[in-house]
Amino acid sequence: MLKQILFSLSLLITLGIFAYSFWRYYQYFKLTKAAPIKDFGKRFQIMMQVAIGQNKILRKPVIGLIHALVFWGFLVITLGSMEMVIDGLSGSERILGVLGFLYTAIVASGDVMALFIAIAMLLFLYRRIILKVKRFDGPEMKHKSHIDANIALTIILLLMVSLLGMNTFYVAEKLQAGELIVGVYPVSEYFAGFYANLSHDKLFMYHEINWWAHILLIFFFANYLPYSKHFHVYTSIPNTFLSRLEPLGQLYNMESITKEVKLMMDPNAAFAEPVADEEIERFGVKDIEDVSWKNYLDSLACTQCGRCTSVCPANITGKLLSPRKIVMNVRSRMDEKAPKLIKEGKDYQDEQSLNGSYISAEELWACTTCNACAQECPVNINQPSIIIDMRRYLVMEESAAPAELNTIFQNIENNGAPWQYSQDDRMKWADDLFINA
Repeated sequence: MLKQILFSLSLLITLGIFAYSFWRYYQYFKLTKAAPIKDFGKRFQIMMQVAIGQNKILRKPVIGLIHALVFWGFLVITLGSMEMVIDGLSGSERILGVLGFLYTAIVASGDVMALFIAIAMLLFLYRRIILKVKRFDGPEMKHKSHIDANIALTIILLLMVSLLGMNTFYVAEKLQAGELIVGVYPVSEYFAGFYANLSHDKLFMYHEINWWAHILLIFFFANYLPYSKHFHVYTSIPNTFLSRLEPLGQLYNMESITKEVKLMMDPNAAFAEPVADEEIERFGVKDIEDVSWKNYLDSLACTQCGRCTSVCPANITGKLLSPRKIVMNVRSRMDEKAPKLIKEGKDYQDEQSLNGSYISAEELWACTTCNACAQECPVNINQPSIIIDMRRYLVMEESAAPAELNTIFQNIENNGAPWQYSQDDRMKWADDLFINA
């Protein structure tokens, strides 16, 4: 009974903190702009391929397969965690054992995957701390980011160790008492042999220690993730479902601009009554209030893996642009400004902005819109979309396009084409050519 009371209190505290975190993010999302969603069937197909099937991760055959197996292993182990919650509240033990063969398959695969994931975490920590893989580094990757990654990997490692410990002492305790073992535990049954000589009381105590360690680590990790780079554990699957469906490289027209152009071409519009008190929309993105909710979700789903930056031709040739930095800056700016916007109202302004203070014009104009970053992103973030919107703000609100583009704009305005020649003079280059008809 005491165990149930303590567990219930722990669960209530966990759910309370968890609810607060997601209410905070809900408030942040309310500050962003709308973005349409359609074609749910196609979205589900993309989610199954990219998130569940891990097809982008598997492009790197070795480390990609390890990462995919870790993800699939977590899906199985999560089912066991749900059982622990039921057991903790009801005082039962292995209550889902009534599922029979299905339960056996779940706990057996979870037991094997726990050992695999523990080894994988050691490998991932080795790659980060010892090998120092190049794409994990960069100007945007502060010391805090590396510490955050190491903490998350260490917690996952401890989760797997405590899970194996719990299963090991459960099996050892049941074997010593001659009681029925619910499920099959290929790895833990082997480890249980090393503890066969311990007393029943010690086996029970060690099982309880590992049980509590595992469930409390789950509760802590669940509330740590929303403030960590590993928030993608929650957001990556929804983000792939909400992927941009248009072909890579296709730019969308701004609805407000399209409307204005149609009005200019409509002779009847000259006699139409003006709309009173119509709010003037900002062109492009200046600050965090101008991004869409999908841009913000992208920033929360970013794994900071660096695959986007590692294939960016601008970054490879020494330019300042890092697609990962662009996405990370959206989240950083929201964390900085959103609490003040919520407290003081939408008119609140400080001395900074996303476009300018966090991301420079040099970074934005370095992008070639080749979409290599979007192609490689394992969670289907579309980095060029936010870059294009910030460029639009610079051009349409600040008239701050590079000189080469301003020349093109002037030529289009004066000559109807990007070139500096009038339409009448456009074929003069062929005057001296002798072409037989």
